[in-house]
Amino acid sequence: MGMPIAHGIAGGIGGIRTAGDLVARCEMTKMRLKDAKKYVANKLGIDVSCIADEFTMRKLREDLDICTITGVPNVARHLEAKSRIADILGIKIRSVDHLKLKMKV
Repeated sequence: MGMPIAHGIAGGIGGIRTAGDLVARCEMTKMRLKDAKKYVANKLGIDVSCIADEFTMRKLREDLDICTITGVPNVARHLEAKSRIADILGIKIRSVDHLKLKMKV
């Protein structure tokens, strides 16, 4: 039941066009929407109003190397991006933890 809600929220905030995927990941850790937005904004060092701004977030996502909606050369994608997101937000992402366990990192 939780994933459809998270996907809906992520899509409503713009997904990876903005910070919707980051907010949704925080919501999956049991944060409320308002708290998750504040948490993400704080971790990214921006104002809460900026997390829904496509232009601000595009540049920030490129700078932080955490994936963008369109391919940008040398910007992290897939598990590499998830790993960076987990580190930046200070959250656990199961697929990243599983990969690290397999790699014994």
